[in-house]
Amino acid sequence: MFWYRLQIALLFLFPVILLAGFYVFGRAIPVPYLGREYVITLELAEPGTTLALPEIQGPDDQDRPLLVIDAGHGGHDPGAVGTSYREKTVVLALARMLRDQLLTEGGIRVAMTRDDDRYLALAERVAIARGLGADLFISIHADSAGEQGEVSGASIYTLSDEASSEAAARFAARENEADVVNGVVMSGQSESVNAILVELSQRRTSADSLEFAQLILREGEEEMAFHPQPLRSAALGVLRAPDVPSVLFEAGFISNSREARRLASHEGQRSFALALARAVRIFMATRSVAEEAA
Repeated sequence: MFWYRLQIALLFLFPVILLAGFYVFGRAIPVPYLGREYVITLELAEPGTTLALPEIQGPDDQDRPLLVIDAGHGGHDPGAVGTSYREKTVVLALARMLRDQLLTEGGIRVAMTRDDDRYLALAERVAIARGLGADLFISIHADSAGEQGEVSGASIYTLSDEASSEAAARFAARENEADVVNGVVMSGQSESVNAILVELSQRRTSADSLEFAQLILREGEEEMAFHPQPLRSAALGVLRAPDVPSVLFEAGFISNSREARRLASHEGQRSFALALARAVRIFMATRSVAEEAA
């Protein structure tokens, strides 16, 4: 009877003891079949800490349009992992190539949410874009198909309609009255008026995001291979800024060895940068013309 009770007790206590061990030693739990590593402990910023905004590169002219490039994952979060490549490393190289291409061509200011191997929460990435007053935000990722390694092709995500409305409602409820959305100061307005202003801003932003996604598809068809269903929408946290047109670009499948090699190569990264840079310039020019005509 004693041994039976001891086995029952250990059955219930084992998960607690295991988690306590991971907490004490701060060890990572490898999950090779998922291609990721999960960490029990994270170092969080102290309450009240101000988010440090990255450097803006390019023309020293505040009137020039600003693109914020976000290399997904980073730090303890490797993202998708292929046979020889990690998503966080590949997408950082792609982000740097796009930045360099735009700076070489001139005329557009560029900032990166991260230019090294650091971890940023989704909310921090969005906050950087809004804090800098970005005109456009691109989050670069690489997809994974798990064991279906032959799946390939790039795809572009925008925020889904349902998630867009939900994000607008949460933003209006969360932000203080001094906030500014699309150049409109919300101070002194009632909660209902602010909610309407944010909802209208989110709709305009969503339309602009879709326009940019379509430009990427059009300008990239000669340089990049796209998935059969390249334009998609989802409830992605990194796309929820109510006043910054945003897309998440899945540059390809890192689980596909052939595509992963292309994404990691100089030639593949340059093709990516040339296509994205053209789409960015056309989008910025179109917005500039529209604002002048308004």
